[in-house]
Amino acid sequence: MRLTVIGCAGTFPGPDSPCSGYLVEHDGFRLVVDLGAGSLGQLQRHIGLLEVDAVYVSHLHADHCIDLVAYSYARRYHPDGVPPTLPVYGPKGLAARIRAAFEEPPSNGLLDVYDFREVPTGTRQIGPFTVTSAQVNHPVECHGLRIEAGGRSLAYSGDTGESAALVDLATGVDLLLCEASWADGPSHPPDIHLSGRQAGEHAQRAGVSRLLLTHLVPTSDAACVLAEAQAAFPGPAELVRCGASYDV
Repeated sequence: MRLTVIGCAGTFPGPDSPCSGYLVEHDGFRLVVDLGAGSLGQLQRHIGLLEVDAVYVSHLHADHCIDLVAYSYARRYHPDGVPPTLPVYGPKGLAARIRAAFEEPPSNGLLDVYDFREVPTGTRQIGPFTVTSAQVNHPVECHGLRIEAGGRSLAYSGDTGESAALVDLATGVDLLLCEASWADGPSHPPDIHLSGRQAGEHAQRAGVSRLLLTHLVPTSDAACVLAEAQAAFPGPAELVRCGASYDV
């Protein structure tokens, strides 16, 4: 299983990265997890526009889903013709959220492009991947994910504040891709995002093998966020880079 970071900036794109987007590959199947603002352009550095097999959107904030709007044009007007509809998984309200981003809601409801699958949390098979979702701690419904294939496992936090559900979801995984939006500070609102320290503590409690930190707000002190995580988690921890790939 291979993870490629398509975008890792939190809330808004930064100078070095678009917003959240991740490509997970195994046995020739390509699953895109989140497609936030600007991430579609970076995706094309790694695979062709029509080579996505499925998408899973963790939640409906624009920094995680809004490039599904641009992607609908890329698929509908591709010179090779309109491909089969693409399965797009996510929380309740996904289809309405994407349709509402158009100046006029598409008359066909985007059903010529996307097969929207609004799913509850639980376990399902997506291609070769066994994907287990759980609701984490965010102001809107947000699915943290555990993705398993070929005897390997990774967990993705989505956006979350402190969350026992994330610890359960990530228990024993080979790799935890965890948001760490900022360094610790008294001014941060609760139950929205994790600090570097909190991300490290979640990884330590879950007993993960490796921690990758993502979703840093571009104005955050990246070195401080990493130092906090490394102080709380005894295993290998690093900040992801846009465009980097990792073997799980």
